[in-house]
Amino acid sequence: MLKTLFITGTDTDAGKTVFTTALAAYLEKYRQELSLAIMKPIQSGIGDREIYQRLFSLSQSDTEITPLYFQAPLAPPIAAAKENREVDLGIVWQTFTQLQQRYKFVLVEGLGGLGSPVTDEFTVADLAGEWRLPTVLVVPVKLGAISQAVANVALAKQAKVQLLGIILNCQQPLTPAQISDWTPVDLIESLTNIPVLGCLPYLENPLDLDELARVASDLQLEKLFN
Repeated sequence: MLKTLFITGTDTDAGKTVFTTALAAYLEKYRQELSLAIMKPIQSGIGDREIYQRLFSLSQSDTEITPLYFQAPLAPPIAAAKENREVDLGIVWQTFTQLQQRYKFVLVEGLGGLGSPVTDEFTVADLAGEWRLPTVLVVPVKLGAISQAVANVALAKQAKVQLLGIILNCQQPLTPAQISDWTPVDLIESLTNIPVLGCLPYLENPLDLDELARVASDLQLEKLFN
């Protein structure tokens, strides 16, 4: 049984938060036997932690949700330098292991994309690989998505990330033909050898918990939880 899932993406606005909140809404509605914790290891500027706190009744402190929080909305090593601080991954790891002990499922949303810097010498892919985090890659549906998927899967494999699947995400209203043309599932799976677990539609209100749970239930989540 999967106990931790790391959500990463091809870029900053790929749709990690949409999938993270959709999955959390699904778990709270349909898998209530799984006590849930949500974690954003590092956050720069106001963003995901505030969304989690608005949507979910989490029994976690601010620092348990986000162990490292920087003010400037920049890459962590740059944001940390502006505050004369360091990116201390020891704090992040300690918080993560404590959450694993207290909760049956820990949902971790990464920062930026797989190639985004965590420290001066460490990327998100390095973190997911070295910490052995089962991972899902979110790919936005747009022209160029195939290339992004292939490149990011190659990076994940280089960093020895345990990549379980790809989630496609519509950032704007799209027709079925556009989705099929820009992100052909068979071709992506053939080129990456990674299963595509489904496609998140464009959501007019990404804060609607019922709708988030519904769209998550349409994904192939059994490949993650069975």
